[in-house]
Amino acid sequence: MFTKVVIVGVGLIGGSFALGLKAAGAAGHVVGLGRSAQALARARELGIIDEAAASPQDALRGADLVLIAAPVAQTGPILASLLPWLEPQTIVTDAGSTKSDVVAAARAALGDRIEQFVPGHPIAGRESNGPDAAIPDLYRGKKTVLAPLPENAPEAIDKVAAAWRTCGAVIHMLSPQEHDKVFAAVSHLPHLLAYALVDDIAGKPHADLLFQYAASGFRDFTRIAGSSPEMWRDISLANRDALLGELDAYLAQLTHLRARLAASDGAALEATYANAQCARRAWIEAIEAAEKPPAPDQESGK
Repeated sequence: MFTKVVIVGVGLIGGSFALGLKAAGAAGHVVGLGRSAQALARARELGIIDEAAASPQDALRGADLVLIAAPVAQTGPILASLLPWLEPQTIVTDAGSTKSDVVAAARAALGDRIEQFVPGHPIAGRESNGPDAAIPDLYRGKKTVLAPLPENAPEAIDKVAAAWRTCGAVIHMLSPQEHDKVFAAVSHLPHLLAYALVDDIAGKPHADLLFQYAASGFRDFTRIAGSSPEMWRDISLANRDALLGELDAYLAQLTHLRARLAASDGAALEATYANAQCARRAWIEAIEAAEKPPAPDQESGK
């Protein structure tokens, strides 16, 4: 499918993309590019990339597809460094968790070459980082959101979508603005809360005792606090306005629950818990129904 793929950032996200394409036999040659020589060397050792490029010029020569898998604040500088060597056939996409700021950075960096940039966001991850965390099936069955620009040719969008589908992803389309509003609620706020809870516990004088007795519920709730602090700093600031709105709504909910708890209003607490339980159960059932394979045709047996 691709003669040459360039991965800018060979950690969990970029490395798993490379491994997914390789596992499907869809990438003839994978080149890594990044700021850490150590990470590039490790990615090559693990077979994630075939070559560590010495420069953007070397990396982009003859490239079909470039994935930028770096903290979103680096998108503009990275694109600016690629622009002088960007060949007409090369399509660039990204894996950033925010899209409005990425699009603005791309427009500023690429100018009239913006049609070669197709924004994207794979909805998958793990609590570990770096090349050693990369796995070939990270995206299998997971959503990848594309946020195409008016300037993108259909062929460019199709090329990026095909790459993610080859990795096993299910493609969804949102505008950059829709994307950021949705993920402020269901991704960025939960990460902020997980970091805040662990930081709060860690700052208590008896933190060692608390962590000693923290069990599976605490581990599950705080799993995402193991993610890259640099990446989530950039995401939080990039989507600040939408995240502030979600945080204010959550603070209002906490204030409401605190009042009910202070008043020993068990019925109100139970009603909130029951509503949350019902909503979560419906969400899980919808996911399971979507992932369930179709029933065989009873007449044909197929």
